[in-house]
Amino acid sequence: MGFAAIGSLFAVAALAHEPRPGPNGGWKVDAGAWHAELVANGTLTVVVYLFDGSDEPVSANGWTANAILLIDGAAQRFELTPDADGRLSGNSAVGVPKDVKGALQLVAPDGSSVQAKY
Repeated sequence: MGFAAIGSLFAVAALAHEPRPGPNGGWKVDAGAWHAELVANGTLTVVVYLFDGSDEPVSANGWTANAILLIDGAAQRFELTPDADGRLSGNSAVGVPKDVKGALQLVAPDGSSVQAKY
């Protein structure tokens, strides 16, 4: 394998950890063995879709999460819980913009926890 091919592999691996567009209009990032897509649109409500390592949807039933998002220079902290559609959802005290920065602390049904950074 040539140096160019090796460099390309490293570039692809590096991009896998960067936020990327998700199928629901949000930003998808790696979260341990899973992927988490954060969907925000300026309203108080935030929705998180979960995916396995193969990008197949995973039900959020049994999961919990805490969001810490930086909005207008202030950290907004709130809980996300499973909703009737099998996603995690929660409400911030202020509107959450689409390109918000922050992190989610996710707890899987087995008690393991992972972090998703945006």
